[in-house]
Amino acid sequence: MANETHYQTLDVHESATQAEIKRAYRKLAKQYHPDSKSDQASHDRIARINIAYEVIGDPSRRTVYDQQRQGFVAVDPVESAANRTKRTADMQAVYRYAREATQSSEAREDAWLKLVYGPADRLIGKILSPLRTEIRKLSADPFDDELMEGFMAYLEQGRTWLGQAQSKFNSMANPASMAGVAADIYHCLGLLEDGLDELDRFTMSYEESYIHTGTELFRRVKQLRADAKERLKRLV
Repeated sequence: MANETHYQTLDVHESATQAEIKRAYRKLAKQYHPDSKSDQASHDRIARINIAYEVIGDPSRRTVYDQQRQGFVAVDPVESAANRTKRTADMQAVYRYAREATQSSEAREDAWLKLVYGPADRLIGKILSPLRTEIRKLSADPFDDELMEGFMAYLEQGRTWLGQAQSKFNSMANPASMAGVAADIYHCLGLLEDGLDELDRFTMSYEESYIHTGTELFRRVKQLRADAKERLKRLV
């Protein structure tokens, strides 16, 4: 249907919740995917379903899409008050620590390690650790709704942790002596974002190449994380 909206493509009402949209997508993807062995399998249909879900399955893109359909100027959704409050509190902690610390290089290094590197490294580890187990569970049957929901929940949690790690990393400039460590962490965060994107694409296309690429990106993150730890050992 030429003028079909994304909501019509997924057979949901325009007021549907994100959970309802996700359930509708999973149902249709399972029904129409070429590898599902369903009589209704269709490459064209699954392509439209994937495009629709990429837009209204993402709250931010859905907001822009709805505004465009209503003739409003598209703007980025306003971040929640809770997120603003938390980020403000984090920044205040950074500034308070910086004020209380002396201006010696050791104090700056200590502040950066405690407030930036340590938290970011732990969050990176929390994203990396479950991947192998999550993929193994999903491999039993990628078309199983419950297994896919579990995998998608892992990806959503991973994005939350990644956002927190990025916030920590950007909260304070690294001391010159920590430039190498900071560079490794910076690249870790970028590769993690790419890896999560690749894994998320698998949930919409069932193309195994996305799993392989995502896994390889995570492997590189693991190596960079180890490199950062080795650099740190030589510095302290």
